Amino acid sequence: MTTPDEKYTRETITGVRVWVPGKLFSLTCTRPTGFRFTAGQFARLGVDNRLQIAGEPDVIWRAYSMVSGPFDEHLEFFSIVVPNGAFTSHLSQLNVGDTLYVDKTNFGFLTTARFESGQHLWLLGSGTGLAPFLSILHDPATWEQFDKIVLVHSARTAEELVYQAEIQTFTDHPLMSELVPDLNSRFVYVPVVTRETVANCLTQRITQLIDDGALEAVTGLPFDQQHSRFMICGNPEMVTDIRKSLKKRGFSPARRNSPGEIAVENYW
Repeated sequence: MTTPDEKYTRETITGVRVWVPGKLFSLTCTRPTGFRFTAGQFARLGVDNRLQIAGEPDVIWRAYSMVSGPFDEHLEFFSIVVPNGAFTSHLSQLNVGDTLYVDKTNFGFLTTARFESGQHLWLLGSGTGLAPFLSILHDPATWEQFDKIVLVHSARTAEELVYQAEIQTFTDHPLMSELVPDLNSRFVYVPVVTRETVANCLTQRITQLIDDGALEAVTGLPFDQQHSRFMICGNPEMVTDIRKSLKKRGFSPARRNSPGEIAVENYW
């Protein structure tokens, strides 16, 4: 049950998945009554400062993209464990039945509404930057807007390529298959592992894959301003580097009053 407060609700943890012990995990929780969001947006999550970390308030808040789709009955979040991090030190210790605070307001502009046109959507993410793209993929509206969608997820090691079952099988989901014609032929997944050699994975950083044309070659989709649209999510350095690579190719940010081809999120 949610208990309304002035700015947030108290939700209950319903599931915990540890992908890489001490590094990566996901949480699911109840969804606040009336909480609405657009695929790609993020929520502000709060945890009690049970460890009494000096200099931190009683409730510590951070921004997290929704992994869950806008029509799911639950909320899901994907997190890295920051060593000695004030927030993740608490978040990673939560168990089923514990409380997670969720701000009543949704946030963010990493949504497909940023684009006025385009046929090919490129989702370029590293690490936990995968989260909003999973939400976007599970929204039928995304598939109404674009003919082809490419998900590129970069991780350091193979074990950090998480959500493999969901990525590999979402095209077989009964609801998605019914709502989206030819779903299998319209989705391309490109896994990237940069610190070890893994079968069926590219090994260079996404920027290099853009610069040398490898992404276009492996997908068979050329970059062009008329058809290509790019969404980028990951650590700030990675986002900046990819933007520079795309800018060299003639692409520009999509702004409120200026149509463009690139959308990024700024919640760091």
